[in-house]
Amino acid sequence: ELDYEDSAFYDVDVEAHDGPGLRARGKVLVTVLDVNDNAPEVTVTSLTSSIQEASSPGTVIALFHAHDSDSGENGLVTCSIPDNLPFRLEKTYGNYHRLLVHRTLDREEVSEYNITVTATDQGTPPLSTETYISLQVVDINDNPPTFSHASYSAYLPENNPRGASILSITAQDPDSGENAQITYSLTEDTIQGAPLSSYVSINSNTGVLYALRSFDYEQFQDLKVLVTARDSGNPPLSSNVSLSLFVLDQNDNTPEILYPTLPTDGSTGVELAPRSAEPGYLVTKVVAVDKDSGQNAWLSYRLLKASEPGLFSVGLHTGEVRTARALLDRDALKQSLVVTVQDHGQPPLSATVTLTIAVADSIPDILGDLGSVDTHMDQEDSDITLYLVVAVAVVSCVFLAFVIVLLTLRLRRWHSSRLLRAAGSGLSSMPPSQFVGVNGVRAFLQTYSHEVSLTADSGKSHLIFPQPNYADTLLSQESCERKDPLSLLDDSKCPVEDAPLVPQAPPNTDW
Repeated sequence: ELDYEDSAFYDVDVEAHDGPGLRARGKVLVTVLDVNDNAPEVTVTSLTSSIQEASSPGTVIALFHAHDSDSGENGLVTCSIPDNLPFRLEKTYGNYHRLLVHRTLDREEVSEYNITVTATDQGTPPLSTETYISLQVVDINDNPPTFSHASYSAYLPENNPRGASILSITAQDPDSGENAQITYSLTEDTIQGAPLSSYVSINSNTGVLYALRSFDYEQFQDLKVLVTARDSGNPPLSSNVSLSLFVLDQNDNTPEILYPTLPTDGSTGVELAPRSAEPGYLVTKVVAVDKDSGQNAWLSYRLLKASEPGLFSVGLHTGEVRTARALLDRDALKQSLVVTVQDHGQPPLSATVTLTIAVADSIPDILGDLGSVDTHMDQEDSDITLYLVVAVAVVSCVFLAFVIVLLTLRLRRWHSSRLLRAAGSGLSSMPPSQFVGVNGVRAFLQTYSHEVSLTADSGKSHLIFPQPNYADTLLSQESCERKDPLSLLDDSKCPVEDAPLVPQAPPNTDW
């Protein structure tokens, strides 16, 4: 096989000779015609594997040489790259080319390029060769952090706990590495004379906003905060976003009654109502306000208590106190109303006020009636006090009398026991003849006066008399009973035995 690339010409010596030995020589010149059988070759002589983004156009990326072993048109090579790439080829001299930056590169759009350089000859059919060049785009800090919203709004209920999380704000940085590391901060400001940093703070790494104090809706309803997001590039880039913090009202204030107010001079405020007032007559009006807002400040008025039910009514939303019926003579001159004011919060809060209404036709009547009413009330109070004092005195006297009687009974019983004890001891020491001189009676006394003992049990004294022996007495006096009673005084006719008495049986131990 002939190869034009190996040799394009061949010089051939041809020799012819016959039998006798005669010779003749000739030269044949063979020219090899080239065909397009070799594809172009591309040789990269210089290459940059990475390039910073935002490089200026015309920056050289690579140098290469294109060669085709064929000749003629088969050896003419043209190089090309895709048209959608931000690069261009430039032919310098001969078959040398260089790859240049045509448009500004942006790493955030494309961070790496795989460039295909195609070298094509002009043969028939044409042959081509592709060479691949890889190019990394190096990031620079050309993008500031960006927030997903142009502004933020957050809502926080009042009376919040300290340290409560309000909102999380995040920013994105399309750069890479340190150029994409974001820190968050708050722009210093002053709110009601206090620095902003005493109200809220933000986590520098996460962007979470925290409340440093408990907010009060009645002090301020909204708070403007400017949040700054800054990357760590060199130089650093930053962006700001505004945050509106709205404090939501809670039902933490009870209704405040403006009228009627309690007098400061110690007197009692009195509203006047003429006796001739018709039903619906406006007597007075309860005025109240609530520092809260919205539904928490909607007030309703109700009649909680009245000294004369059905005489007055209170407007549910107006607080107007009107007569519900005509005033009668039997109605008291001084009426007392308790009105409650309640808001519509959750839970609802309320306040009460006591109204004193005087019923009279004129001011002198009012003063006189109120004086008589006060005097009557004072008289009733004094009567009740007197009754209480008398009742306490009576109870005290009864109790004292009971104690005295009890002490008297105790003393009397104690005195009686002492007398009995003394009498018992005196009788036991005297002989029977010292009491009675009559023999019959003496015998009776002898039988009944011995073995007398005195005992004390549980503080009480008792005399115990043993069972008497009636047999001796009856036998000794049997003869005397048959005689004339007048003769009983004669000692000789009714002798008394001197025999000793039968001993007394011991007492029953069951006692």
